Amino acid sequence: MSKFGNAARDGLSPADLEKVLREVGAERYHNRHPYHHQMVNGTLTKGQMQAWALNRYCYQSVIPRKDAMIIARAEDPEFRAEWRKRIEDHDGDDGWSGGIARWLKLATGLGLDADDVKSEKLALPGTRFAVGAYLSFCTNRTLLEAVASSLTELFSPVIISERVPAMLAKYDYVTPDILAYFDKRPTQASRDSDFALAYVMKHADTPEKQQAVIDALIFKCDILWAMLDALAHAYGEKGNIPPGAFDPEAA
Repeated sequence: MSKFGNAARDGLSPADLEKVLREVGAERYHNRHPYHHQMVNGTLTKGQMQAWALNRYCYQSVIPRKDAMIIARAEDPEFRAEWRKRIEDHDGDDGWSGGIARWLKLATGLGLDADDVKSEKLALPGTRFAVGAYLSFCTNRTLLEAVASSLTELFSPVIISERVPAMLAKYDYVTPDILAYFDKRPTQASRDSDFALAYVMKHADTPEKQQAVIDALIFKCDILWAMLDALAHAYGEKGNIPPGAFDPEAA
């Protein structure tokens, strides 16, 4: 059993619950993954970087859909109004002026074809399964658990602060314009995680609910970790690229 498996058995104060949630991120967030370390160390090939951008697009594109599912289940209009900002951040005003469009710009800036990226047909099976599991989780679990799963945003500014400077310094084909997606994300993530954390602190008012939100955050960390595992398996030294998935050499 995980060290967090019985963390809330006797009940936690809000401060102690937040401490456990932050410990989950410190131990399990994907900035600890070897693929991320390769990226910031400057050792990924351009093909590996392209594979990361193409597969990550699948995750980016599902975010407003999972947020729409969360909104649909929320009875509080103030909650819905606040959570709606997340959809606007990713879709923009017209569907293609937000974060998803900026991620597509990142992918095409790395040399990928926009239609290939948007189709998601070249993404790894592991990526698609992980993204689908996240959407299913936010659709079928309690609203509290769905909100808690978003708390990986507590740690997003950290990974961005590691990733962006390293990419600019160590890959001569990466420019600030390509990485425009990350310009707004630290501010947006901090706003969103503050709201989600306050919601969790208020509504996780029993040991059972506290354990559920801890497990939800672990689940989300596992999703992000599994996506990098899939990339490492397919595009690492052994090159186990599944049939039909993006092949840097063919591209």
